[in-house]
Amino acid sequence: MPHWNPVPFAQQLLDLFAALLLLIVFAMLSQRRILTLIHLFALQGMILALSIADSAWLTHQPHLYYSAALTLGLKGVILPGLLRRLIGRLGVVWDVETLINIPTTMLLGIVLVIFAFNLALPIAHFSHTILRNTLGIALASVLLSFMMMITRNKAVPQVIGFLAMENGLFFAATSATYGMPMVVELGVALDVLVGMFIFGIFFFQIRDTFDSLDTRKMDHLGRD
Repeated sequence: MPHWNPVPFAQQLLDLFAALLLLIVFAMLSQRRILTLIHLFALQGMILALSIADSAWLTHQPHLYYSAALTLGLKGVILPGLLRRLIGRLGVVWDVETLINIPTTMLLGIVLVIFAFNLALPIAHFSHTILRNTLGIALASVLLSFMMMITRNKAVPQVIGFLAMENGLFFAATSATYGMPMVVELGVALDVLVGMFIFGIFFFQIRDTFDSLDTRKMDHLGRD
């Protein structure tokens, strides 16, 4: 009777989570509804937490379990909840507007994924972790999230793109070095929470000043 080895299963599960993270970023790129975009961000946080927990099981790194719990609570529950409450207070009902159309955005996204995998290939050779194969996906997620930031007109999707990019960086850190020290992760979590409160104040200031959250209207400040 063959003996079941959990390591290949855990590795396959990690590859599945990595692929799902990349698919979620593509879904966020093509999404036009702000509330659905927040739900996708919450799903990304949950998948990221599961991938970190699977990495902890695969690599026998106990501190990664704490990172997974912190990620699940902060990025899967707290931040999406704050964003939903924020858009409710702002009365945001519009769709997400993009600077370029969705088909062109998706084609550019595919080009960025190819570039990210080619860029990560030599870097992965210097990494001695068994998670180095997911480094290309992590870098692609960062680049796609950055593209989502610069191709959106409204402030809220831009902030979600920034938070999604931070998720990609965190996944890259896990892939390359088995995560960061816990004190660093706690500091980053606190910075993200403080940043969310600052962004909330920023949103209200934009709306009160311009009666809109369209960041293009701030381009006229230097001309007036």
